[in-house]
Amino acid sequence: MNKSILLVIGLSAMLTVGLYSLPKGVVLNADKKLSSQTPGGRTTTITKPNETRQETTTEMEHNAPLTAEQQQKRSALLSAFVKAGETEKVKTAGLLIDFFRSVSRFDSAAFYAEQLADNQPTEANMLRTGDLYFEAYGFAVDDKKSAGLGQKTRDFYQKALDKNPNLLLAKANMAMTYVSTQTPMQGIMLLREVLQQDPTNEVALFNLGLLSMRSNQYDRAIERFRQILAVNPNSRKARFYLGVSLVEKGEKVEARKVFTEVKATEKDPQILAAVEELEERMK
Repeated sequence: MNKSILLVIGLSAMLTVGLYSLPKGVVLNADKKLSSQTPGGRTTTITKPNETRQETTTEMEHNAPLTAEQQQKRSALLSAFVKAGETEKVKTAGLLIDFFRSVSRFDSAAFYAEQLADNQPTEANMLRTGDLYFEAYGFAVDDKKSAGLGQKTRDFYQKALDKNPNLLLAKANMAMTYVSTQTPMQGIMLLREVLQQDPTNEVALFNLGLLSMRSNQYDRAIERFRQILAVNPNSRKARFYLGVSLVEKGEKVEARKVFTEVKATEKDPQILAAVEELEERMK
C-alpha cells in the first residue's frame, strides 16, 4: 500500500474500549500490529517496515516533561492513593488513572489500575486494567515495551474473561495483541470465537478486515467490511476501508462509487485527504 496513504489513514480505533465506534485511530501497521485509537480519541501514525516512523502529537505529549502544576497534582494524587483506606481506594485510584491518561501517561494509568485490581480482583477492575494496558499497548513504540504491555493486556483480559466469558470486546481486543507475537494465529482464532458467539460483531469483523488488508488478502477484507455495512450502513470507517480494499484489488469502478458515498458523509480531513489521493491513483 502506498506510503502516503498509510500516513494519512488516521481513522478509527481498532481495538480499545469502545474502539470501533470512535472516530480516529486505526492505522495499518505492517511490521508490528494494527494500531488503535484510545478512548480519548488520540491517533497514531505507523509506516511500513523500513520506512521512517513519524512521531505523532500523542508520542510527543507522552515524552514531554510534566509541568510544575502537573507534578504537584501527581504528587497529591499519589499521596491520597497511598493513604486511602479500602473504601476510598477505588475513588483515589480512579482520580489517579484519569490524571495519567489526561497527560498521556497511559502505561502509568494502567499500572495504578493494576494496583487496584490486585487489591480488589473484581471483574470490573480486571477489565478496566486490561483496557488500560491495551490503550498503553496501542501507543508503545519500543518493541520490548510493546511486548510487555501486550502480555499485561492478555493477562488481565483473561482474568476478566475467566469471570465472564461473554466479554466479547475484551476478547476482540486481546486478539489483536497476538498479531506481533510468534503466535499470531491465536489472535485470528479469538476473533473467530467472537464471531461464533456474535456473527455480526463489528469489532471482530473490522479487525479481521484490517488484518486481511495487512496480509494483502483484499477479497477477504472486502467481504468483512461489506458484512459490517449490511448490518450498519452508517459505518463510515467500514465504508472507507472497503473503498481502500477495492482500490488495492483493482476494482476502480466500485471503489469510486464507495468514495462518493464516503465524501458525502465524512468530515474528517485525514480521511478526505486519503480519499483524494486514492482517487488520483485511479486516474
